[in-house]
Amino acid sequence: MSEASSSLFVETAIAAVSREVRTGVLPYQALQTMIREKEIWATEDINPAQLQPASMDLRLGPVAYRVRASFLPGPDSTVLDRVKELDGYAIDLTQGAVLEKGCVYVVPLLEHLDLKSGITAVTNPKSSTGRLDILTRMICDRAQVFDEVEPGYSGPLFAEITPKTFSIVARQGSRLNQIRFRRGSPALAASELQRMHDAGDLVKLDGTPKPLRGKNVAVTIDLEGRESTLIGYRAKKHTDRVDVDKVGVYDTADFWEPIHRHGAPRLILDPDEFYILATREAVRVPPDFAAEMIPYDTAVGEFRVHYAGFFDPGFGWDLSTGGSRGVLEVRSHDVPFMLEHGQTVALLRYERMATRPDKLYGQGIGSNYQNQGLKLAKQFA
Repeated sequence: MSEASSSLFVETAIAAVSREVRTGVLPYQALQTMIREKEIWATEDINPAQLQPASMDLRLGPVAYRVRASFLPGPDSTVLDRVKELDGYAIDLTQGAVLEKGCVYVVPLLEHLDLKSGITAVTNPKSSTGRLDILTRMICDRAQVFDEVEPGYSGPLFAEITPKTFSIVARQGSRLNQIRFRRGSPALAASELQRMHDAGDLVKLDGTPKPLRGKNVAVTIDLEGRESTLIGYRAKKHTDRVDVDKVGVYDTADFWEPIHRHGAPRLILDPDEFYILATREAVRVPPDFAAEMIPYDTAVGEFRVHYAGFFDPGFGWDLSTGGSRGVLEVRSHDVPFMLEHGQTVALLRYERMATRPDKLYGQGIGSNYQNQGLKLAKQFA
């Protein structure tokens, strides 16, 4: 065998190994395989644009059911059994319909699953969904928890939707949540996480990474403003509805009140108000990893941070543009609560990819929030 042929053989072997799907979060190319093998199937053809580097967008079906209350079906019932018990009122979504704030809707999704043993899944609202303050959770038949799919599940998926700040317009095909698949345990060893953290591969703050919190990375809140005195937005209470499928068409001033730094860098959250704020840190997700933002311990204060939690491989990886900060969806509960600049408000959990995705976040795939600072949902100009 010639030297050139030997080199080509080695390169081909390395490429084959690198594409082998192992334990971890399943990447874009594995999702394509699952679709071909009907582990993921839909009543309408799946659009390639639904596939992200480490997740897949889910689409609303043609009908929504307005129900009196949120629910879980439990081990002996299907979702539609519970909808019928609650006298769910059917709403046609084929031409678009208004989902009113404060109401609960259950929508059968176009996508179905027929999972092989060993593969589990979790779901989260998409980034734009969270920034519109839409509580969106996935339900399976006979489920006892939201947003989780057990190994071997075969059946339909449903979205529970509750707009909390703005009434919305949605239709068949609208994408409000996303699903991420795992094989085995993608958790990182503490030593590996510490090494990456010390190297600045996970978060950056003026060149210095923040301390780890157990096996998670802490992120803190920016109440000083990095580019200007603007530190956040508070949602207005009485606005027009928002069409979730439109991009860049709504005037920010009609829906949001800007919050500027004034005096000490702190902010008192009013109960039941909705805020968009940002992290001090630039968040980074290496190409061989995925991340998820999880709520910080509620013992530190009566507030909730974030609905949308997935960060795909490649998010914020290019620091030449200043990095990508995490946007925080914040709501106080029951009582006013004071946040101070630099306070820890959420945690990032990093997981290993089964193999590197064929495409990364932001690389020509229409990613809306790469290199973001303080940014509202894509619907706003």
